[in-house]
Amino acid sequence: MSIYLDYAASHPMTPAALDAYARAAALPGNPASVHAAGQVARELLEEGRARLAAALHADPRSLIANSGGTEGNNHVLLGAAQAWEQQHGRPGHLITTLTEHSAVLAPARHLAQRGWNVTFLHPERGGAYTPAQLREALQPDTALVSIHHANNEIGTVQPTPELAAIAAEKGVAYHVDAVQAPGVLPVDLSAWGVTFATFSAHKWGGPRGVGFLYVKRGTELPPVTLGGGQESGLRPGTQNTAGIYAAGVALTEAEGMRDATFGHLTHLRRHFMDAVQDIPDLRFNQPGGASPKIVNLTLPGADGEALLMNLDMQGVSASAGSACSAGTMQPSHVLTALGLSEADARASLRFSFGLGTTLAEVDTAAQALRQAAQWSRSG
Repeated sequence: MSIYLDYAASHPMTPAALDAYARAAALPGNPASVHAAGQVARELLEEGRARLAAALHADPRSLIANSGGTEGNNHVLLGAAQAWEQQHGRPGHLITTLTEHSAVLAPARHLAQRGWNVTFLHPERGGAYTPAQLREALQPDTALVSIHHANNEIGTVQPTPELAAIAAEKGVAYHVDAVQAPGVLPVDLSAWGVTFATFSAHKWGGPRGVGFLYVKRGTELPPVTLGGGQESGLRPGTQNTAGIYAAGVALTEAEGMRDATFGHLTHLRRHFMDAVQDIPDLRFNQPGGASPKIVNLTLPGADGEALLMNLDMQGVSASAGSACSAGTMQPSHVLTALGLSEADARASLRFSFGLGTTLAEVDTAAQALRQAAQWSRSG
């Protein structure tokens, strides 16, 4: 038995994406070459970009191919900081949140060490951030706001268009880590009004190691790596033609089924929560209105690592509500920001679903969690 319930970490490549990748990978040409083989590769590269742009409601020229969300987030924060410092001759002010992915928090803390004034907004109930919070945090020298759209641990969805509009009123660039949204939640970059947005293809059934950075046309963003002139000079290096093409094929497919996926995930999430809610002392860690992809729960008194191991032995793949660093379970910064104790944060798990998840698998996983909780607490 093998039940995969870790879609928030990585969505398996779809058959259509695998086929597209194989066909494109068989081509010999470099998309920057002027000969016929190179131009065939260039056509597939740009078809993939066009598919992505259509699904995200963006100008294809605004999508910069890269390796994924981590690279994109670092590029925005470090690049925007560089642009500000070049213009003003000093560090500025950055606004982000305590519940961002580490790919935002790490560069934010790096900038703080370099003299930047960094405001980390504290979450309201359920992990939400409000327009009033952002308006109050803005300062005359604010260079960038970076707030995720859907949280990767608890699924909280932020009011991105409203937040971006407040930043725009003050002429401040707005970055959204939208990695967890496509294929599940609607994404309309033309309506959101954001300056930057980051995406990772493996979250919607595309290949791993492929992502995209949206840069609003006319926005200054220096490259953080130097080399050739690929990707409008913002991300030098030979493009991953097969990966970009497959990512576009996968997103076209995912967006075409998004309404069905949302309904399916909503049903699975409700069914799973109903099936496990009678486990003694179990608590759920996400608000209403969160992404239906994710269920985050805490079993006080249990050991999170032991729970995961026991689930894995029963054939169920889930993840901890905490990051594993050097083999030591660290309490989730998202859950502790919400007010959980370190012990409770370590006793938390995330289950995340996809269109391929079945009701039978959810039932089996619920029973496996019941057994894992009993085993962990009795041990």
